[in-house]
Formats: sequence, structure tokens, C-alpha cells
Amino acid sequence: MDLWYNQPPKGTNPIMVRKKILIVDDEKDIVELIAYNLEQEGFAVSKAFDGRKAWELVNAGKPDLVILDLMMPAVPGMEVCRMIRRQDSTADLPIIMLTAKSDPVDKILGLEVGADDYLTKPFHVRELIARVRAVLRRSERKPDDDLPESFDFKGLHVDFKSYQITVNGRPVELSSREFKLLQFFIGHPGRVYSREQLLDRVWGDDAFVEPRTVDVHISRLRGAIEPDQSNPQYILTVRGIGYKFADADA
Repeated sequence: MDLWYNQPPKGTNPIMVRKKILIVDDEKDIVELIAYNLEQEGFAVSKAFDGRKAWELVNAGKPDLVILDLMMPAVPGMEVCRMIRRQDSTADLPIIMLTAKSDPVDKILGLEVGADDYLTKPFHVRELIARVRAVLRRSERKPDDDLPESFDFKGLHVDFKSYQITVNGRPVELSSREFKLLQFFIGHPGRVYSREQLLDRVWGDDAFVEPRTVDVHISRLRGAIEPDQSNPQYILTVRGIGYKFADADA
């Protein structure tokens, strides 16, 4: 049985590769509303109404993006997000989290477990579609071909071709977003960037991602590469302005 509702909308090119979106929410009306509008935009859609089915479809259907509700019975969305991020084959799968909660703490928790974006109910469908397109664009961006093959600084070694990172010989695992952030900093040592500038240069032209997202990813990046997070030597905070990578020539 085909997992995806895959018939192309009228007027679309049937040869065109369609992005597959998995919608996960226990509120069926919301799932059907999102599915209808995404299908009208040319996406292929699959639906799940609980976390267990979502996990099954993630592994069987290989979606390009997951729209995931935070509050669900049995297996909540937060746990599904963790499961996706822990598995190598799905670790970089783009996730947009939905929730009825507007508490900023929930947004931060969603980002910390690996969500790429976060939207609070009730939401406008057109905004959700815009976010879907923006997250997909960011996930498809390739690193620059003219990057040096490797970088070394104070025990930090980065191989840009193989995406391998070590700190004092210890292997480090980074998400694709964290790697892109580190790559950007390394390419501009000593220069201070505000949160807004980092969003523009690393996250791209998505107007919906909040500046707080930068802080969350900086914290996770430091946790992975800094030997002492209380006294960072690579990613430095410039109080009241933003962040910078230590100047290797200083």
C-alpha cells in the first residue's frame, strides 16, 4: 500500500519530484486542513494521528519534512522528535513542531530536542506553508565548494569535506544546523555577529525563525565543542552585541 497521497494536483507536471510531508496530530480536523492545503501547493502528504504511527511512517515512508504536534497521547511529539534525532538515518530530517501552548519555555524545549521551527496554535495555514518552504530550502543548501579541506585551531579540527570534527582528538557529533553555524563562524573569525545577522546568514531568508533560536543552537554547539563551557575558547559572547569566533591570528 502506498503510504503517500501522491496524485499530482491539476495543472502540475507529473514528472516533477514532489516533496513528501508527514503531518502528525491527534486532532483530525487540523490534519485534514493542513493536508488539503499542502496538496493544493503540490506536496505529497501522509498522515498520522499518534506518535507510534508517526514513527512507523518516518521509517517506512522517508518524508522530506515532518509537521509534528507536541501534545499527543501515548507517545508525545517531543519524544518522537528525540527518536528521530537519535537515529542516524533520520537525524537531519526537518521538523516543524506544533503546539497549543504559547509558553516560551515550550518553544525552547522544542528547539532543544531538535525541532527546526515552531508554530503555536491557532495558526494561519499560509504561514505554515511559508515555514514549510523555508525549512525545506534551508535543508537543501549545500556547503560552499571553495571551502578549505580542513581547519585547525587550539585543538579543534574540522574536516569540511567529510564533515568530521574532533576536539583534542575526541570525535564530536553535530547536527547539520550546528555544523553550518560552526562553518560560518570559522569563515569569519574575529568578527561579531548579532542574532539577526546570524539568522540572515546561516538560517537564510526565513522571516519566521526567532532570534532565540540562535541562542539555543549556540548553546548546543558549545556543549559539543568547548572543553569548558563556562570559559569558551572558540565561540565567544560579545555582551550586548552577539557572538564571534575567536580570532586565530590574534
